[in-house]
Parts: sequence; structure tokens; C-alpha cells
Amino acid sequence: MRRSALILLLFAAAVWAANVRLYLKGGGYHLVREYQVLSDRVRYYSVERGDWEEIPLDMVDLTRTEKEAADRQAEISRDAKALSEEAAAQHAIEKETSRIPQAPGVYWLDGDQTKTLKTAEAAVHINKKRQVLKVLAPVGQALSGKGTLEIDGAHSASVFTNAEQEFYIQLSEPERFGVARLTSKGNVRIVENLVYLPVDNDVEESPVLVETLQRELDPNGLYKVWPKDPLPEGEYAVIEYTLNAMNMQIWDFAIQPKPTAK
Repeated sequence: MRRSALILLLFAAAVWAANVRLYLKGGGYHLVREYQVLSDRVRYYSVERGDWEEIPLDMVDLTRTEKEAADRQAEISRDAKALSEEAAAQHAIEKETSRIPQAPGVYWLDGDQTKTLKTAEAAVHINKKRQVLKVLAPVGQALSGKGTLEIDGAHSASVFTNAEQEFYIQLSEPERFGVARLTSKGNVRIVENLVYLPVDNDVEESPVLVETLQRELDPNGLYKVWPKDPLPEGEYAVIEYTLNAMNMQIWDFAIQPKPTAK
């Protein structure tokens, strides 16, 4: 549909360019399809009357006529180039989109191959001592609990050397998503800190999100996401979540620089 619209715009521009204003020195102009400068007259095809006519050369403002025609042609060339570039960009996006599976998940492109980023299994770790205090606290003096959402393992098995790695996320339904910086602690990676609010039975989540750029590739929930600035070496994850609902999906990865040649 979009490509057809671009073709129509190019056609309309060509039609518009076909008509020229043949300016008169005394004021006004004739709208002509084309014109020819002869020895002492100008022969032109009148758009209004649909026939060839002639007018004395000394009545025609050729300088203004030729300048406007040249300016219009330059404008048409610029517009045609812009439309052509837009069409090429749209075609590239369509080609890019066709490579991403429709199944929900996170993907990345490796040359001609489309690869899937594995989903990480996360667990909630709660300070047991603080949980005991909650149970023993008198009514009206309930204490809030704290915890962490963690992934087992000190490092991700998915390692990228490109600090500006691009990912594609296919959502099953409209949700928040982004790229989070993980904190390594022993043999686990902390995805986010949690604070439990016993009065409301709610939980506050605080993932450390890095600034990203996003582009919607398909209205059915396909997005491209990449970091605004190169990511420092470390552990990260693409996350999909509903704020403070504890329903986070996690696809972990690491950024490591290329080893230097010795």
C-alpha cells in the first residue's frame, strides 16, 4: 500500500512538471505543455485550449520562464530522490521484518541467519531474616520486605562483542520492554531489587534500564531495540514486563570486547 502511494506521488510530480508557465512581459502568463523559441516568435502548446499557438518573442519574458522551469525541475528531482530513498528504506524494513519469526521472543541477526536469544529462568531471593520479622511483627507494625530477582550463573552464555548489538522483540501483547543492566553477585546476576509492601500486597520493582532506541517494525508487536550509546562490558538482559506486577520475562546476554591479537 505504501509503495503504491509513493508511485502515485511520483506520477503526480511528473504530471505537475509537464506544465510550464510562459510568462509575458506585460504581466500574466500562459500555461503551456511545451514551447519552442523561433527566430521572432514563441510557439507553444496551450493547456487551456489544447492546441498549438504562437506569440511574438518580444512579448515573452523568457528569463523568468526559464528560471522558474529550472527551479521546478530541480525541486522535482529533489522530491523524486527523497521518495526513491524512502521507498528503498521501506523495502529494507519489510525485508528485515520478514526475517523475524512471528512467535513471541527475542531475536538477533547474524549475517544471513536469524538467531533466537534464550529465555533466562529467574528466581526471587528474599531476606529470610526480614521475612521472619514480618511474621512476628505486631499488628499495625508490619515491616516491608526486600528481595532480589536473580538469574543463576555469574555470566550469560550469550556473549556479544558488538557494544551496539541490535535485538528484535516480538511481543505477545502490548507490554513494556527494554534493556536492563544486571549486577553480578557471586554465582548469580541480580536483575532488579524488589520491595514488598505488606499493607497493599504490592511489590515495587526497580530494574536498572539502559537508554535505548526503539523502532516499531510491525503493528502486531514487533520492535527493534538497540542501545543509544555503546554498552560497557558487562551483563545485560532484554526484559519484557508490566510495572510492579512481577511478570517479567528475561533474555540475558553479555557484552565482552573482542580479544586483542597478540
